[in-house]
Amino acid sequence: MFRHTDHLQFQAKPEKPDPVYARKLQELIGGAFGEMTVTMQYLFQGWNCRMPGKYKDMIMDVATEEIGHVEMIATMVARLLEGAPATESTRAASADPVMAAVLGGMDPQQAIVAGGGPVLADANGMPWNGRYIVASGNLLADFRANVAAEAQGRVQTARLYNMTDDPGVRDMLRFNLARDTYHQNLWLAAIEELKADGLEGTVAPDALFDEEYTEHASQLWNLSDGTKSAEGRWAGGQAPDGVHEMAFLADPAPLGGPGVPPPPDPLLYATYDGSLGKPAKPELGTETGVVGKIKKAME
Repeated sequence: MFRHTDHLQFQAKPEKPDPVYARKLQELIGGAFGEMTVTMQYLFQGWNCRMPGKYKDMIMDVATEEIGHVEMIATMVARLLEGAPATESTRAASADPVMAAVLGGMDPQQAIVAGGGPVLADANGMPWNGRYIVASGNLLADFRANVAAEAQGRVQTARLYNMTDDPGVRDMLRFNLARDTYHQNLWLAAIEELKADGLEGTVAPDALFDEEYTEHASQLWNLSDGTKSAEGRWAGGQAPDGVHEMAFLADPAPLGGPGVPPPPDPLLYATYDGSLGKPAKPELGTETGVVGKIKKAME
């Protein structure tokens, strides 16, 4: 159950409208690292969590907070669009052809589709995509993705902070910056908590250590012209997982043969000169039962 209150989590009042900036702020709503992404990411992580208790409760706390962030920024966008397009910043942009080309004005869909309000899209008007979210059910993998999401979101918020001098907008963004700072630390602390609780052995990356090719689990392959990467922490000493010893391979050799595809199926009409021989007959694959027997008989 979710319950809504009329009060925003933090104030969202610009000093004056600015439809050009409203379009930029859309990135924090519907961009790949916007508030909608972390909202849905954390909600699905919480709903997927199989352990009632502190982890699930914490994830749902943050997820619900992020819903409030979407509301807060959406309200700010609507207020920045008030009176659009007749604002000082838009007039200034359209008066200078170069500036007009750079700034581009407001997003037309804010007016045409949303009636002067925010849309669930990024700063280019691309719709938000559910594929942005990470919710695997594996808490260590998910928490690491969350750190990255909060870090990227904070970078974008910092950039947007420097793109406006509106004190009201900056006031809200100062709050957002602070919450992004806390959330990065929260997910890092949660990773340490998983380890302290002995849960890191049940999730990636510890799985299948006995199955992987261990001789390839420790080396940085030097595959660029630069060699300074050999000086990094990742090129020597014990790995962070406490199992592997890290190393630097200066001149790695390819381990596979030529990357030549097989002869094409003639019914696919790929350009082919016959140099690879005739295409193989279709395999039966893993089909069994009646279907497999029929295919085998037809062969």
